Amino acid sequence: MDLGLSGRVALVTGASKGIGRAIALTLAAEGMDVALVARNREALEAVKKEIEGKGRRALAHAADLSDPAAAAPAIDATVKAFGKLDLLVNCAGATKGGSFLTLTDSDWTDSFGLKFFTAVRMSKLAWPHLKASRGGIVHIAGIAGRTGAAGFDAVGTVNAAFALLTKAMADQGVTDGVRVNAIHPGTIATGRLDARLDRMMAAKKISKDEALKALLTDERTERVGKPEEVAAMVAMIAGRPVEFMQGAIIDFDGGKNRGL
Repeated sequence: MDLGLSGRVALVTGASKGIGRAIALTLAAEGMDVALVARNREALEAVKKEIEGKGRRALAHAADLSDPAAAAPAIDATVKAFGKLDLLVNCAGATKGGSFLTLTDSDWTDSFGLKFFTAVRMSKLAWPHLKASRGGIVHIAGIAGRTGAAGFDAVGTVNAAFALLTKAMADQGVTDGVRVNAIHPGTIATGRLDARLDRMMAAKKISKDEALKALLTDERTERVGKPEEVAAMVAMIAGRPVEFMQGAIIDFDGGKNRGL
């Protein structure tokens, strides 16, 4: 299926590793030029090289997006390099695990700071360009935003806020011609999963295979997801064949969430 992405321009935050990296590479494979934004310049340059190997253009823009002043230069550099912006993928940021009983005010501030407020700033600054191109935004949130669970208090709260933001932005997008949708990934094979398994191994004195089996049993899923699978969903959402999709929040979690 031709997704109609060839020749268009995307900006992907958190593009140096994990899901963000996979999204950038997949969009390039679909014919997009991609601006890559994250803190690690060396990792961004490696992704840039891969994209250029696919025959597309790429921009590596190293920035700490937790700094409010970093958003505008990232947008400006993208438009200067490529002349336009058709898609913004907000994938930057991690939230801290833990209970509300132990999380500090600083933990809560940091959890919202990089993931949620970065997306707000990037979306606001990208909006005029996306309006001009009739483009779109895809937020990468998280399935914890659907179901409250002890130990994932900030994680779930930030992602639930992300979902509400998606709905509000999509409502404005109907008027302005900008599509806004979100994905709630479940457990995906990234460095964060490795760290989670390491903690389980240390706490329970079990092997990595045993920790993974215990995790899947707890989540009642067959396996963990792959970053490339999330990336494929982003490309589909951004594609022209599903332009009627607006304000959707898609659970992409292997069946972990069983609520309506």
